[in-house]
Amino acid sequence: MFTDILCVCGEAVCRYSSPSLQVMYCSSECRQAAADQYHRVLCLGSSQDDPDHPINKLKDAWRSMHYPPETSSIMLMARMVAVVKQAKDKAHWQKLFSHFCSRTGNEEEEIAHKLLGEKFRGQLVLLHSLFKSALYDEHLSRWFVPEGFRSLFALVGTNGQGIGTSSLSRWVHACDALELPAQQKEQLDSFIDQLYKDIEKETGDFLNCEGSGLFLLQSSCNHSCIPNAEASFPDNNFLLQLSALSDINPGEEICISYLDCCQRDRSRHSRHKILRENYLFVCSCPKCVSQMDELDMTSEEEEEEEGEAEGETEGDEMEDEMTDV
Repeated sequence: MFTDILCVCGEAVCRYSSPSLQVMYCSSECRQAAADQYHRVLCLGSSQDDPDHPINKLKDAWRSMHYPPETSSIMLMARMVAVVKQAKDKAHWQKLFSHFCSRTGNEEEEIAHKLLGEKFRGQLVLLHSLFKSALYDEHLSRWFVPEGFRSLFALVGTNGQGIGTSSLSRWVHACDALELPAQQKEQLDSFIDQLYKDIEKETGDFLNCEGSGLFLLQSSCNHSCIPNAEASFPDNNFLLQLSALSDINPGEEICISYLDCCQRDRSRHSRHKILRENYLFVCSCPKCVSQMDELDMTSEEEEEEEGEAEGETEGDEMEDEMTDV
């Protein structure tokens, strides 16, 4: 597992800090582990608030292109570089990272990650330049050439797992488990629906996402629009738990969904569009196969959403695209 969460051992409440590192940790052991693994490379020290520091310039550039909390994903890439730079056994970490698929496109289908498209060329050129200025290392020279940077960018974009520890989500799950009379259940569901709508106006699509991480075993699970397992973070830290949603027979493939519940209820055409743009493949799960004869049309709700998107300015469209990943 590799994550952009600062606290190595994942405790929600931090009690120890280091004036030189300018970062909060849950214990002195946690602080030392971070320093030994990666943080010496990324430590800003007295330059913490210096807008001209190369790392600050990199983070600020990405924030200007992408809404929080996914602004942290550029630092996940930086963390990967920092770990290799500090490691005594650099080959070990390079081999570990190589387990993740690093292709930026699917040659057979000629799919390209949407953030690597033509209209984001300028942003990628800027990010590449700032990334190289802040973190270049000869042992990782392949990550600092333009094509290598694009591959690293796609690696995080296609394999990254959102880390969600929302207390609200846990409360909603507890409410779902309550045995209530039909009328009270309906009132509670209506209240929760409205609550999510109100909060979403402020949070966008990232209510239950505080960061992103790369998890070696979880990233090996393929997608299905009818998954038999799901990833969660039940302990309010970055420790991922993979739970079965149904009985899984010996030898049966464990599949998770790269789509949320609402996206899975959309048409086959819409699901394929999301998966092609974000994960570079065409789904052939049992649900998609059973819907092969459907017309390549979206539902009325999806068409309305697409119509609204077409009416936005070009700049707004760019922000929406960057936010979706």
